[in-house]
Amino acid sequence: MTGTERRQQLLNVARALFAEKGFDGTSIEEIAHRANVSKPVVYEHFGGKEGIYAVVVDRETQLLLDRMISTLHGGHPRAMLEQAATALLSYVEDSHDGFRILVRDSPVASSTGTFSTVLNDIASQVEHILAQQFGSLGYDEKLAALYAQALVGMVALTGQWWLDARKPKRDEVAAHLVNLAWNGLSHLEHKPKLRLA
Repeated sequence: MTGTERRQQLLNVARALFAEKGFDGTSIEEIAHRANVSKPVVYEHFGGKEGIYAVVVDRETQLLLDRMISTLHGGHPRAMLEQAATALLSYVEDSHDGFRILVRDSPVASSTGTFSTVLNDIASQVEHILAQQFGSLGYDEKLAALYAQALVGMVALTGQWWLDARKPKRDEVAAHLVNLAWNGLSHLEHKPKLRLA
């Protein structure tokens, strides 16, 4: 196995263990054992558990952030809300191990690379879009940050719940999120559906 292949193998093994057991519950010994290598091989590639964890978190953070930002195409604000909700829930569905890693707290990723950092990056994108919409509709653009945090937080916390619940189906969950965010409690639709084509 080449050095690059070995590094990727170690990352795959560590990712699965961190998702299953968390940072504190995973050891270098277990990573090495599952990869069928000695502990010094893991240390050689990553310098320790903190190093391999940081790489795993950085990769997952970038994957989620790229997916979320690439879905906001513009257009009608409701369509963008649908796109964002569907993108996050798709990430949860497609990369549940990665999502589990991101939503767990860890001393290693306390300032960067945490789920809250990703959410703040996404909220910044949403804030920019909302500020434009607020301005064109005569609302105070300064409130865009508050609404962006509220919308992103609602979708993210629902994603955490849905990670384990897995019911109803992804698009139905997204439709209900959009229903609440778009219509508010006083105007909920009885059977919401996504309007994306």
